[in-house]
Amino acid sequence: MKKIFPLFLISFQVFAQNPTFESFKKYPFPTELTTSKTGSKIAWAMDEQGKRNIYVAEGPEFKARKLTNFQEDDGQEITSLSISDNGNWVVFARGGDHGSNWDDALPVNPSADAKPFTVKIGAIPFYGGVINYATDGDFPFISPNSKTIAFIKAGQVWAASIDSLAKANNSFTTRGSITEMEWSPDGKSLLFVSNRGDHSIIGIFTNEKTPIKWITPSFSHDSSPRWSPDGGKIVFVRTPGTGSSSDPLLAKKHNPWSIFIADVATNTSKLLWKAPKTLRGSQPTTHGGTNLHWAANDKIVFLSYQDGWPHLYSISEMGGKELLLTPGNFMCEHIKLSADKKFLTFSANTGNDKLDIERRHAAMVSVDKPDMQVLTNGSGNEWTPILINNSNIIAFISSNLQQSPLPVVKNLVGLDNIRLIGEDLIPVDFPKNSLIQPKQVVFMASDGVEVHADLFEPTGGSARKPAIVYVHGGPPRQMLLGWHYSDYYSNAYAANQYLASQGYVVLAVNYRLGIGYGYDFHQAPKSGIKGASEYLDIKAAGLWLQKQRIVDPTKIGIYGGSYGGYLTAMALAKDSKLFAAGVDIHGVHDWGIAANIMNLYNGKTEKATDYELAIKTAWLSSPLAFINTWKSPVLIIHGDDDRNVRFNQSTDLINRLEKKGVSYETLMIVDDTHHWMKWDNAVKVYEATAEYFNRKLKK
Repeated sequence: MKKIFPLFLISFQVFAQNPTFESFKKYPFPTELTTSKTGSKIAWAMDEQGKRNIYVAEGPEFKARKLTNFQEDDGQEITSLSISDNGNWVVFARGGDHGSNWDDALPVNPSADAKPFTVKIGAIPFYGGVINYATDGDFPFISPNSKTIAFIKAGQVWAASIDSLAKANNSFTTRGSITEMEWSPDGKSLLFVSNRGDHSIIGIFTNEKTPIKWITPSFSHDSSPRWSPDGGKIVFVRTPGTGSSSDPLLAKKHNPWSIFIADVATNTSKLLWKAPKTLRGSQPTTHGGTNLHWAANDKIVFLSYQDGWPHLYSISEMGGKELLLTPGNFMCEHIKLSADKKFLTFSANTGNDKLDIERRHAAMVSVDKPDMQVLTNGSGNEWTPILINNSNIIAFISSNLQQSPLPVVKNLVGLDNIRLIGEDLIPVDFPKNSLIQPKQVVFMASDGVEVHADLFEPTGGSARKPAIVYVHGGPPRQMLLGWHYSDYYSNAYAANQYLASQGYVVLAVNYRLGIGYGYDFHQAPKSGIKGASEYLDIKAAGLWLQKQRIVDPTKIGIYGGSYGGYLTAMALAKDSKLFAAGVDIHGVHDWGIAANIMNLYNGKTEKATDYELAIKTAWLSSPLAFINTWKSPVLIIHGDDDRNVRFNQSTDLINRLEKKGVSYETLMIVDDTHHWMKWDNAVKVYEATAEYFNRKLKK
């Protein structure tokens, strides 16, 4: 039943008379926005049809200037972008896949180069020049005097002069894998975490002649170390070490965490704050985790979910009661501490419009009082705000319906003006006037859970149209009423716009387990491997579409990637009568293998009290458990260098569909990862998705 189709022929036959998805994917996409510690210099990475480069700008003009000149769509991402404190250097890592679950620092080679580019550290003068590379490495950190770069290579710390990275040397060698480095304020010592599997410890390296100082080591996982402004103390997070437990696997339990302060001279530590022993008080899992910082005015700031929303808190270094800085029913993410350590900037789904729960706006708050300000409003989205020029200007990435994401600067004093940077980088043939404003819809799942979704309604009158449910991945994500801050989900937003332009009603579902709607929605009971309750939201989306007058109830498709691919497969397996066809992009199909629950207690006598039930529940939460009722046709897409979902999750499904005689087609992307690092591959995937629906849902 397998059919492999020639994409070049499809593109010619189906799209000859209409714009292709490629035109909707031509927008440039900025990431890694950063700033100098003093002055008004900013830098960002820009993906222009797969050609990833660094741009810079400087106040007061803030005119975009291209700093690097990579000219190929070769899949090499730019990460860890920073500007030296003196403003003279721009430092970055190039290569790898830093959104992966494993092997993030291994080379990516979707262009099939005979000698692929390895992950390297680069440094280039802010005003232009030749890129100075280290041999290999990742996660660079520039010293406060702007002379030295420390970085990670093979799990150990290396360092070199910023102007001669090729001469890098191993600074020290220790057990474990090194992460979370931070220079001391005087630049003489390096703070780091040594991850040793079942525990992790914090160390300080000073020089080759001085032994490493291990900071109050314990049987715990210590992480997120931050220096005090004078370098005399360290604040860090402590969580329990990894160990066996016979606690029930299917029950939700509190994940404890605490904040400690250590005195460097005496190597002693004390408990500063302990999270409430509640489910909501568990260690946060949204962007940046605990977002721990040592701020000005002797304040320690952090993020906690304890009141049901991921909010920012402040506490004195001497202890006492924590202060809630950001009260309200919204979330905080993309959190940054200003250079003077007096303010926190962040993205929030709140503002002066009730629909802002489906958006992101730039916001800021003082570290010592709850004086939060939402700095942007309107129907657009703004994210990753950062203060520059002595906190008088804020830079962020901004978008609206017609304008794809671009960097922006906004004065916080004087005239309230906003300056868009790099508008001329948007191609003239980008179909901005064809974009549809998505609408918020809210409906109920069969168990009473309220579900939010974004509706893309095509033009063409009231005639019944085919419809498509889009399911995001993650699952801790939220699709927005506009452009998304993730490049992966900006692809999906562009694809949904394109499908709407082709006459489909598209519904992007924000199902439970997603962020943006509070703790109880994010950490829903009986979800995922524990019962797949989130599938009820997907089915409810299909049923909602069936009831709409403009939808043909017999022609509802579904597609999604990663966790969205998993829920697409669940829909096709459990409800083929509702979902007529689907596109499953690198989805999980067997939880027992994907979550390794089958091997969790290998070699152990004691097992969880509900271990056998947990195994059965994991199976019944998997699409493969319902293969006998899978009738609808499916297109299965997967890259064979996927570092988030194992490729065999798709090969296993294909073999079972073949045996059952279910109609399926396949598209395998050679040597690309979960995130379609090569722009041309992203185009190929989404054009194949649209073409498949055209054949299955349109006569």
